[in-house]
Amino acid sequence: MDQEFEKLREIIADVLNVDPNEITEETTFADDLGADSLDLYQILMGLEEEFGLTVDQEAAEKVKTAGDALKLLKSAKGENA
Repeated sequence: MDQEFEKLREIIADVLNVDPNEITEETTFADDLGADSLDLYQILMGLEEEFGLTVDQEAAEKVKTAGDALKLLKSAKGENA
């Protein structure tokens, strides 16, 4: 598991008050973690703050899983997901 995903899991766990070990790339925010749109917004803002980047809001609206969020992060950093 890469360092970026570890940090993403920490942010998700902090916002949603869940165990980070329960979060995989396939974990869905709404169905598995009970997150709503405000929770997802807070997670994405946490990513922006942690990594010093700006997340594309149109792409952010399509994020459904932790893996989607990781791809969005890598895209914002200019890396291949």
